Amino acid sequence: MSGAPRTPSKRVYGVLLAGGRSRRLGGGDKCLRSLGGRPIIAHVIERAQGQVADLILNANGDADRFARFPIAVVPDIIGDFAGPLAGVLTGLEWAREHAAGAEWVASFATDAPFLPRDLVARLLAAVGEDGAEIACATSAGRAHPVFAVWPVRLADALRSAIADEGLRKIDLWTARFRTTRVEFASVPVDPFFNVNTPDDLAEAERLADSVDRS
Repeated sequence: MSGAPRTPSKRVYGVLLAGGRSRRLGGGDKCLRSLGGRPIIAHVIERAQGQVADLILNANGDADRFARFPIAVVPDIIGDFAGPLAGVLTGLEWAREHAAGAEWVASFATDAPFLPRDLVARLLAAVGEDGAEIACATSAGRAHPVFAVWPVRLADALRSAIADEGLRKIDLWTARFRTTRVEFASVPVDPFFNVNTPDDLAEAERLADSVDRS
């Protein structure tokens, strides 16, 4: 479904977005719900970490609940539960401060256990081919803007948009820049299927048998 892993670039860092409140699953961290005997986030980490030079987890609250995972936990760098854009900003500013030479941050949702293993490579290729500044994924005619690559140089502009303008919607942010979209096949399983409800979790268990985990 998603191709072979690619050698991660030292220019690209990753942020896993887990800053939401998971109301439709009864609260708590939906990424810690079990899928196939492992937390959903374990599936996401397995698929994402080979695509980037390093990976952080953007999550608010007590970081100890993620202690079992060998990954740095970084809360929103800007308060007020500003949504996924706050997580993207956190990733951009973290990369700028901690990763010399970082040019890109790839963002991943932590409730999508089947994300493509070649996501970052394809998004970056599209940036180059289309002369774009940002690239995000699509499948089955739907955009998935939290699965995207973002240039680190936009960190200050994004901070200003969130803090000074109150911007919250990713689509309004990406509309300000040359943004390209990359289509991923949605069969046999949509790689961006995400778990929001108990029914979704049951469906993910069923779909897992169809997913190539090689």
